Amino acid sequence: MTQTSKFLIEHQCPQCGAPATLEETDHLFSCGFCRVKSYLLPQDFFRYMLPHNAPHDKSLTYLPYWRFKGCLFSCVPAGIRQKIVDVSYQGVASTHFPVSLGLRSQTQKLRFVTPETEGRFLKPTLPHREVLEIVEKRFGVSLPKPVFAQSFVGEALSQIYSPFYVEGKVFDAILNRPISSSLPEDFDESTLQDERPAWPIRFVPALCPNCGWDMEGQRDSLAMNCRNCDSVWLATKKGFTKLPYGHMSAKEDNLTYLPFYRIRATVSGITLDSYADLIKVANLPKVPLEEWKERAFRFWFPAFKIRPQELLRFSRNLTLAQPEDNWVSSLPETGNTHAVTLSIQEALEGLKINLASFMKPPSLLPRLQDIQIKPKTFMLVYIPFRERGMELSQPAYRLRINKNLLAYARHL
Repeated sequence: MTQTSKFLIEHQCPQCGAPATLEETDHLFSCGFCRVKSYLLPQDFFRYMLPHNAPHDKSLTYLPYWRFKGCLFSCVPAGIRQKIVDVSYQGVASTHFPVSLGLRSQTQKLRFVTPETEGRFLKPTLPHREVLEIVEKRFGVSLPKPVFAQSFVGEALSQIYSPFYVEGKVFDAILNRPISSSLPEDFDESTLQDERPAWPIRFVPALCPNCGWDMEGQRDSLAMNCRNCDSVWLATKKGFTKLPYGHMSAKEDNLTYLPFYRIRATVSGITLDSYADLIKVANLPKVPLEEWKERAFRFWFPAFKIRPQELLRFSRNLTLAQPEDNWVSSLPETGNTHAVTLSIQEALEGLKINLASFMKPPSLLPRLQDIQIKPKTFMLVYIPFRERGMELSQPAYRLRINKNLLAYARHL
């Protein structure tokens, strides 16, 4: 099993100032002292800094590093390859600084960068999309060619600032050791553009925008539930947005409801608008009925983090099954409800790989390069899974997963 790192961030409660240690995946913060629950909303993405041990008289320069973590899927002639990726890459192109952070961020407690932080912060010159292309090319070198489609799903983007100071050489301000040979005489640190930290993190009260009730959620939840007015709210940069949702009813005990996105989209380059079209594209052993031409096709995708193999299997099986509209527009009254930990944006990134997983025959795969998928509407659906020991299963769609693997996947 590929391991990923779990960052720890030191912070303070915005209400009472009590110290707190957050995990990188945390969004909901509940203070153990004042009991106030707040939701963390960054301006665009989270920015962290590594602590330094430099002498007090040193002028620190913080170099930004882009950090990407997620599942990389690549469709090649032999099928779909998947890989868990967890990398960092310098945001300022320079041969005088390390290209990546290596394992450093796993051994140090990070802090949020705030406008009050002292030091010189270099402005990124490499856009994160350009760096992501570099990362994808690096992991694509060993893939058989051609690559028909590639998607980075569950991408967790953040920026980590590492401290340095310059005295004839570039010194690592954490270990206070030089990391480069003598700098060239024409090296001028002032030519590197900097910027002041102006990336505030909003701590929004975890109260329902509709009725003011305390909302429910787990530390890494991207969506919050209100039991009082039966609503689900997605966290966005501007606050909470109400989501269309429902759950498939079940009368059994010991159930866990896993969240999925049901996505209606326009597919160009191939005919895939109805259930009858799906039978042809997937070459299913069924004779298309006339009424199936009127039954709209929808993609299905997990709304929770899961290992790449299961992510592909869950999305394929549900998309091929095309569950009927037999859900209730309310939250489940009993059982456990798993947190939404994968955003709708990341789910949309994986639709082409979802399509590639069931297209048959394989000779159709080259057409993926010309296929465009444009989302129209989506809905969040909670599907019941039976709990049997350490396993969750949904026999109707031939899905099952170990609870431990599901818990581990939350840090992907």
